[in-house]
Amino acid sequence: MGNWSFVRKRFKAALSNLALTDTQLDDGHAKSCGIATSLNRHYWHEADGDIHKLIVGSWGKGTAIRPPTDIDQLCILPTSVFDDYNLRRGNAQSQLLQEVKGVLGKTYSQTDMRGDGQVVVVSFNSITIEVVPAFHAEGGGFLTCDTNNGGSWKHIFPEAEIGSLGMNDDFYNGNLRKLTKLLKRWKRECNVPIKSFHIEQLVKECLDLSAYSKQDEFWFDWLLRDVFSYMIGRAGQSFLMPGSNFELIQLGDAWKSRAETAHGRVIKACEYERDDMEVSAGLEWQKLFGSIIPTSVG
Repeated sequence: MGNWSFVRKRFKAALSNLALTDTQLDDGHAKSCGIATSLNRHYWHEADGDIHKLIVGSWGKGTAIRPPTDIDQLCILPTSVFDDYNLRRGNAQSQLLQEVKGVLGKTYSQTDMRGDGQVVVVSFNSITIEVVPAFHAEGGGFLTCDTNNGGSWKHIFPEAEIGSLGMNDDFYNGNLRKLTKLLKRWKRECNVPIKSFHIEQLVKECLDLSAYSKQDEFWFDWLLRDVFSYMIGRAGQSFLMPGSNFELIQLGDAWKSRAETAHGRVIKACEYERDDMEVSAGLEWQKLFGSIIPTSVG
């Protein structure tokens, strides 16, 4: 055997173990359509769950991992509803969220739900749907609710954000999504206080600088080493939101110490992989990603 005999098989197996199952995908789609049908029947007088909605977040970007936790869903309401609420006194955005919650409550009377800042959280047994009431905005994007500080409308560009990630993932031979999924598993496994879309951005930035950013899973030990090293250097800094390029997002640094720990473990795992120490490398990777990454791949 040559060096690094197990890396490709190990990471292909890990990514397969992270992929949503057909059952999970079907369940998520059914729950999403049910939510949309309920709101479309009330606001549009149409009982169709596939219209007037946009799946965003990890499901919309193709970066969701199993087991899935939530689906972020824009439910697009008529402009007349916006016109009505925009004239109201007080926190109109909070009032709208409560109205949407009430509409959904008629369909899902036995399901726990709550308004939470910008969304209505509908907690099914198998998955949570975070419902974002939205309106088409002039010039593109959507206006959504922000109930903080007395209430305001937030202009977002989720389609541009999804398109940007997809374009970069294609450019990097699928590695942007793959590495993002692995780091999201690290976030979950090691309880890392970093947002998923921050991970997406940092992985993309690192790939921009990597000489082997388009290579397959054989290079994932080194790519992960470089991603964690890059993340550590970006702690406490900021970036412009992809798709809009005018909203400045702060990365924070509460996650930095965990990234430093991860980087040290990746370096050790890389050394084991180089020397074909199959199980030792696997055990080191499992400290980051848990049981989804195998110790033995044969």
